[in-house]
Amino acid sequence: MSNARKLADNLPTEGSLSGRNMVINGDFSIAQRGTSSTSYNGVYATVDRWKLQTDGMDQLALTQTQDTNAPSGFKNSYKVTVTTPETSVTDSEMLSVFHPIEAQNLQRLAYGTSDAKSITASFYVKSSVTGNYCLALYAPDGNRSIGAVYTINTANTWEYKTVTFPPDTSGVINNDNGAGLEFYFFLTMGPDRKTANNTSWDTWSAARFAFGQVADIAATTNATWQITGCQLEIGPQSTPFEHEPTGITLAKCERYFQTYSKRNWQGTNEHAANYFMYCDGVFRQKMRAAPTVTFVGTVEIGRPQVGVSQRPNELTGLSSEGFQGFKWPSSGTYGGQLGTHGDTYYRMSVGDGPTNRLDFDAEL
Repeated sequence: MSNARKLADNLPTEGSLSGRNMVINGDFSIAQRGTSSTSYNGVYATVDRWKLQTDGMDQLALTQTQDTNAPSGFKNSYKVTVTTPETSVTDSEMLSVFHPIEAQNLQRLAYGTSDAKSITASFYVKSSVTGNYCLALYAPDGNRSIGAVYTINTANTWEYKTVTFPPDTSGVINNDNGAGLEFYFFLTMGPDRKTANNTSWDTWSAARFAFGQVADIAATTNATWQITGCQLEIGPQSTPFEHEPTGITLAKCERYFQTYSKRNWQGTNEHAANYFMYCDGVFRQKMRAAPTVTFVGTVEIGRPQVGVSQRPNELTGLSSEGFQGFKWPSSGTYGGQLGTHGDTYYRMSVGDGPTNRLDFDAEL
């Protein structure tokens, strides 16, 4: 019996081989920021861990959504809809969806050695625009990339695709918490971005980023592209998608982004002269790095017993594990009083509903 036949015989037909999928939220079930957005240009706006990126397009407008339309066995997909087209796509312009993967989670690939592993991508995709599309891997640490082509054959129909990338024996992925690989799906690409062959690993250049891309969804009003069941795994052959409990996927996403609403943290005033309120907070999951924080809507800090209520201007002591306190403005009084040393009931509160929240971001 051939080795290929033995491999095929050993492939699972259902269930899970835990941890084989290097993609987080490949079924697009988690969308902490919201289910619909018109924001793009390299920002996380809807489904966790996936970015929509445009370069140079000055006419294009679109919507990205977490959609409930999906193939059998899935409940969600990620969808891009063009609302205003780019009438002429020129050099340096592009539209892509990408997913960065943390480097220390990729050491099993053994890049840069003779033991480097191949990677197989598998996914379900549907688009109103048929034709050839390019997907690519980019390794920032070594500035290297590779691409491949898949074809959407029938408009508005879910199709299952698999692509295998050969190992990179000359590359490098650092063992750290930075981006080790960026996984790209190209939806539109300017002429100068697809002129050089990219079907083997080599130094990245703009000309070879999306070789083979023909399809262009940016040029057509109401054009759509959507994806689900996205998986990257070691080896030359795809296996069934690794479904996992929603709580596990959420916990993985919260390493990079956490949001809190309708939440109170209580603490004590340790340094009244500097208007500090100390209120230790521990994140639900340890984050990739010390996050940045955004106050959205109603977020207040104060002493309920004297009616002091003021939105904080600084969160202090941020780390990957939590925070240590909030700082009031350096001058001024609120509610007619300032805190005095020894007060024991200070709080930071977040109002109810998704429009009132505290966002912690440690994304790649």
